[in-house]
Amino acid sequence: MTELPDSRVGGPRHPDSPPDWWIYRGTGRPLHDVRLADRLPDPPPWRTFRGATLPERDTFPPDDGEIERKLGTELSYSARDVDEHEVEMVNAALYLRRPLLVTGRPGSGKSSLAYRVSRELGLGRVLRWAITSQTTLKSGLYDYDAIGRVQAAATGKEFARASTGAGAPVEAPIGEFVRLGELGTAFLPRRLPRVLLVDELDKSESDLPHDLLGLFEDGEFVIPELARDARRSASAEVFTADPGYTAEVEHGRVRCAAFPFVVITSNGEREFPPAFLRRCLRLETREPDAEQLAAMVAAHALDPRSEQSGLIEEFVARSAAVGGLPADKLLDAIFLATSGGYRPEGEAWSRMVDSLWRQLNQQVS
Repeated sequence: MTELPDSRVGGPRHPDSPPDWWIYRGTGRPLHDVRLADRLPDPPPWRTFRGATLPERDTFPPDDGEIERKLGTELSYSARDVDEHEVEMVNAALYLRRPLLVTGRPGSGKSSLAYRVSRELGLGRVLRWAITSQTTLKSGLYDYDAIGRVQAAATGKEFARASTGAGAPVEAPIGEFVRLGELGTAFLPRRLPRVLLVDELDKSESDLPHDLLGLFEDGEFVIPELARDARRSASAEVFTADPGYTAEVEHGRVRCAAFPFVVITSNGEREFPPAFLRRCLRLETREPDAEQLAAMVAAHALDPRSEQSGLIEEFVARSAAVGGLPADKLLDAIFLATSGGYRPEGEAWSRMVDSLWRQLNQQVS
């Protein structure tokens, strides 16, 4: 496990002029004056990956609206609203090319960190790999449609027999039946890193963190179906996790050139193997304060200074009393309030807030 000291303890948040070594500044606003290619230094020798041939058109797939849904139309955080320790750990992960393991209670904003980094640094669409108890390493890397290939071959033979004067059937390229998953797509060779969100790893079976070790260390993986076919065709065009995008895979191996920026979230419901933790940087999320919540509300086009502004303070107090509440529950309450449902002294509004802000583990009687 690698963990940097928390410089925020006992000190103020970072000033409006961030430290020179910071690339990511934590506001989530696009840095139009910064090009990541100019600022990101070369990786350490032990984290340098040669990668395969870089694509001629090396552009990021644009965001499909997910970043706006997660963060709002424009984050209103100022330099004094961000968590300095969080920004330090993100920059350390960028410099060291290491995954960032983010832990904290549900709803504390762990996954939104990946979207803030992507929008601020202009890294395009976030690849979100949602983990369940059925998730395997292979399912994240790629899927091979063997049945579809057999059916396509049979259809081709039938067409050849039915066609007058037709020769041997033309077999569809094997790449037509391979689709990279979110994890596999993140490791395609690029000049700049993709942002990969591995969401709720603690839901996985116990083997998955172990299985990820080789990929995180080597920065590459093999697709056996393509490797076997490489004698006939050295490269194959396959589908990716980005809708409408394909990629060339050489000799059945996907090899990264820029290690992706990986955010792994965990609700702290299980312990991970020491070998896995050693390969990650770690960050424990903090509860957002009233100023940060107000910035979040404003980012979603809601007015935190309206007559309903007392809801923010009420939410902070309620969250502290019950051991934490998801921040999006505040957005729900303020949206309903600004829609005309807010009556500070009304019994109906009190019941609604109690229902919206019910503690996650509280049983409904």
